Amino acid sequence: MGLFDSIKGEAKRNFIARADEAKGEIIYKYPEKNIRMLTQLTVDADEIALFVKDGKVEGKLGPGRHTLDSKNIPFLSRLLEGFTGGNMFMTEVFFVSTREHPGVKFGGPIGDVRDPETGLGIGTMVYGDFSIRVTEAEKLVVGLVGMGRSSNEDFLGWFKSQVLKVTKDRIAELLVKKRWPLLDVTSGAYTEEIETEVIAGIKPHVDTYGLTVVRLGNFHISIKEEDEATLKKFSKDVAYSRVAGGFQQYAQGQAMLGAAEGMAKGGGGSDGAMAGMGMGMGMGMAQMFMNNQQQQRPAQSPQAAPEAPAAAADTRSPAQRLKEIKELFDAGVLSEDEYKAKRAELMKLL
Repeated sequence: MGLFDSIKGEAKRNFIARADEAKGEIIYKYPEKNIRMLTQLTVDADEIALFVKDGKVEGKLGPGRHTLDSKNIPFLSRLLEGFTGGNMFMTEVFFVSTREHPGVKFGGPIGDVRDPETGLGIGTMVYGDFSIRVTEAEKLVVGLVGMGRSSNEDFLGWFKSQVLKVTKDRIAELLVKKRWPLLDVTSGAYTEEIETEVIAGIKPHVDTYGLTVVRLGNFHISIKEEDEATLKKFSKDVAYSRVAGGFQQYAQGQAMLGAAEGMAKGGGGSDGAMAGMGMGMGMGMAQMFMNNQQQQRPAQSPQAAPEAPAAAADTRSPAQRLKEIKELFDAGVLSEDEYKAKRAELMKLL
């Protein structure tokens, strides 16, 4: 090291400020612990400087330029080292930003989440960003020093893990309590509700560190494409079975539909139209099958032991069923051809 570098290094020790490359960091620790008397300390307008010794905050200085002299700043007298003749302070200096920091990215796996509509367990991911603000710098520094996480990188790594943990727990809880279909959640239909729950849920975890999450941004919950396709198919099956009056009737209707689709392909007619007709025919034949089963049961004599009651017949009016299939069509569960075929069938009953 040359003479000029030595002089330059000594001059730097007479001035303390946040390093230029650390301007965007929430917390910055000055690398030196031995601070000379009368050193000039510069604190930016959006930060605060804390003096820490043995894990305890001995004092703080707000924005401005300060001359570190125990005569003008009384708490510095507790940091003086006697063996230097009172010319050095032994302390750690932390610069903590007090402004809101947006765009802190986070993300990771939530794990398998059970879809209330289909009962399937689907692997789910979450990713996005959030904004964070320090509300009490003293709590933050003492808490981080106690955990051995005094660097900005360590701090953000810990904080992101807290956000991800709360997000995971809250989403799983909301799906159970609110019975939100997972496809609606991944579409963004409940983003605002989830954001509110996550911010409220993380508050008790970070309050003790003098921190707050202001808002979530670009917040997405996603699943794999193949899982989404499976979920859509099962959701569609559940909706169809509801219209058919039960899973058994729906299964029988699907069998009839398969036969009708085979006839459509062999007959050279319009595949879409025939498929719609097949669906309607399948549903109708399934219902006829159930009615025939009930009519063919032998009459019971007065002395015979009563049988278990038969399944309740579908008492919905054609108008009510028309309304239901319209809702399924609007939700994208029924295709246009399927909707038209079923509607035509029900219109005949009016």
